[in-house]
Amino acid sequence: MLPEWLSIKPASTEKYAEIKQTITSLGLHTVCVEAHCPNITECWSAGTATFMILGDLCTRGCRFCAVSKSAIGVKTDMLEPAKLAEVIKKWKLDYVVLTSVCRDDLPDQGAGHFADCVREIKKTNPGTVVEVLIPDFRADSACLHQIVDAHPDVIGHNVETVERLNPVIRDRRANYRQSLKVLEMAKTLDRRVYTKSAMMLGVGETEEEILTTLRELRGIGVDFVAMGQYLRPSQNHIEVKEYVSPERFESLKKKALEMGFLYVAAGPFVRSSYKAGEYFIQRMIKNR
Repeated sequence: MLPEWLSIKPASTEKYAEIKQTITSLGLHTVCVEAHCPNITECWSAGTATFMILGDLCTRGCRFCAVSKSAIGVKTDMLEPAKLAEVIKKWKLDYVVLTSVCRDDLPDQGAGHFADCVREIKKTNPGTVVEVLIPDFRADSACLHQIVDAHPDVIGHNVETVERLNPVIRDRRANYRQSLKVLEMAKTLDRRVYTKSAMMLGVGETEEEILTTLRELRGIGVDFVAMGQYLRPSQNHIEVKEYVSPERFESLKKKALEMGFLYVAAGPFVRSSYKAGEYFIQRMIKNR
């Protein structure tokens, strides 16, 4: 039985319906829908969304994720960058997040298309802050160069969990140290870019493992971090080991801020892109 703090009040609005209709009509995808995000009503009603590019089939088989899996992804929509720019302009968004499925089946793992989307959005919407939440690209420096050269304002990549649990939870091609390398490389390639990561709690990690992960992220210069409760998408996914209380999340947030992170989001419903464009972050980036 879910604890009382995990109750969600549905509040569909006219804005929510408008966004859903627009996304559907253009054949776009959002991680909000594909990953069964619990914040979808809140975020969409506020006129924000995290777009998922490169289709809705992931070539990885992580055991926590609700996104559909396939050895080969869908055909890349070459009009997707223009479609995204059009939607963002229509909604007058100040802050957008782009993420994607993993595309190990593509020669550049989708990095070039990712970069094209960033450039097109910035060209059409010069005042919009763009955050990218990227796959690990198997820590390929050529792929990371393409992302950095497109000049997103924030580069995010999620470690997802503590090092000990990585083999149990993530696809065998994913690796905790590899993820740290990606984040460190992004910062090395562009010292001005903000970096971000996230992890889910409640899958069997210890307090010390959480703090160790936070220290390692901060040690490679990660600026923003998010921590949220893992919620099992279906019986086919890994089980929840613990429901972390709001009070413990608040305690972890305080400890993370003491480590020097510029911004920390922590709570039962927090996801990596939750309230990504909060005024504090927007102001920090635009005044950089």
